[in-house]
Amino acid sequence: MASKRSRMTGIERREQLIEIGRSVFAEKGFDGATVEEFASKAGVTKPVVYEHFGGKEGLYAVVVDREVRKLVSTISESLTSAEHPRRIVENTALALLDYIDNNTDGFRVLVRDTPVDRSKGYYSSVIGEVASQVEHLLAASFKEAKLDPKSAPLYAQMLVGLIAQVGQWWLEERSPDKEIVASHVVNLTWLGLRNLNPNPTLLRTEDKKKSKEKRTD
Repeated sequence: MASKRSRMTGIERREQLIEIGRSVFAEKGFDGATVEEFASKAGVTKPVVYEHFGGKEGLYAVVVDREVRKLVSTISESLTSAEHPRRIVENTALALLDYIDNNTDGFRVLVRDTPVDRSKGYYSSVIGEVASQVEHLLAASFKEAKLDPKSAPLYAQMLVGLIAQVGQWWLEERSPDKEIVASHVVNLTWLGLRNLNPNPTLLRTEDKKKSKEKRTD
């Protein structure tokens, strides 16, 4: 007689539902996903989903929390040995692309639509946290380069924001290879960082200054 298939433990069932939830949320977003679909894919009834997570919102919160921690940890670890500005850019870009490559569904969940009661997306929150880490590293480099370290937060937001946007683009394109993409990110940002002007100005500001000087002559 064939042995009966062993039942999942509570922990195993919870992990199964989290994996299913990640996949469904990645494909359909929060609004498109349903408890019925989670239950159907897991081969259980809807009450089982409610028992573990209290509903769709609870499952979504767990999935997002895991992905946020995973992404922040991945990028944070890549920055532990980064001191030079070029290395900071390179490590951040590669870490994000690696995460996207290895956790595609998780990244899709982070960048897709969020529940209506959230005014700020989860991905934006992650990027803000990463930027705050990059900020401290840039501040030290700015001091060495005799640049104003008070401007480090602004540059950190610009750098991480650029990399984050490239990551969303590469999520769908997947070409060229991530190392090549990272090299182009570094090429653009490092050439700019290397030649930073301590007192940057806009052309319109310079035009106004010239115009004022002409009037006073």
